[in-house]
Amino acid sequence: MIEAVRQAGQLIRTLDPNLLECVRTSLFCSLTATAAAVFVGVPIAVLLGRRNFRGRGVLVVAAHTGMAVPTVVIGLLLYGLLSSTGPLGELAILYTRRAIIIGEFALALPIIVALFSSATASLEPKMEMTARTLGAGRLRIFWTVICEARVALIAVTMAAFGRICSELGIAMMVGGNIKYYTRTMTTAIALETAGGDFALALALGLILVLIALGINVAAQIFSLPSPRRYPDVFPVS
Repeated sequence: MIEAVRQAGQLIRTLDPNLLECVRTSLFCSLTATAAAVFVGVPIAVLLGRRNFRGRGVLVVAAHTGMAVPTVVIGLLLYGLLSSTGPLGELAILYTRRAIIIGEFALALPIIVALFSSATASLEPKMEMTARTLGAGRLRIFWTVICEARVALIAVTMAAFGRICSELGIAMMVGGNIKYYTRTMTTAIALETAGGDFALALALGLILVLIALGINVAAQIFSLPSPRRYPDVFPVS
């Protein structure tokens, strides 16, 4: 074990090409999927959080249920759609990074919608009415809601990114774990551990832990109140 730790540190210090490619693939797929999920999910979340309409309850339940779906189930469904005999087989994107991004997008979207809709629902109900009396249009009101819930949006985005960056089932089933192409950190950890290369698996695991730590530190920094905005809480001496 001690020798494996030493070798893992050596791989990180020397920037091993195999290790770097796994990290690069994971970050590229996860960041792209997170950005797409935020772009699509935030308007839906604001609609669910700030409006009452027929079918709203069904959508809220669907979003919360989607958060609990195992990643292997999402991978299985996506594999069935993208396989050569599936309805989307003609796209020929199975075992590519695009397939991983689509799967991780499907994993991140319910997280964004469910959590951010709850955050927007807790905002002051009269906020939009006040904005309308000041002449704000729909886009301006939407932007006002985003600004008021920006801390929650940052936290939700980081939670979604952390969730999909550490997932295994989707990347393994639709990515194929192809070296230097679709092999992510999690799939490489599973493969190298089974193959006996514990040092590389340990190095990748350490990087995943550091990423998770960085996400939580960033979330704390963004969510802490600013002394300039709250002079009564943080008096200037």
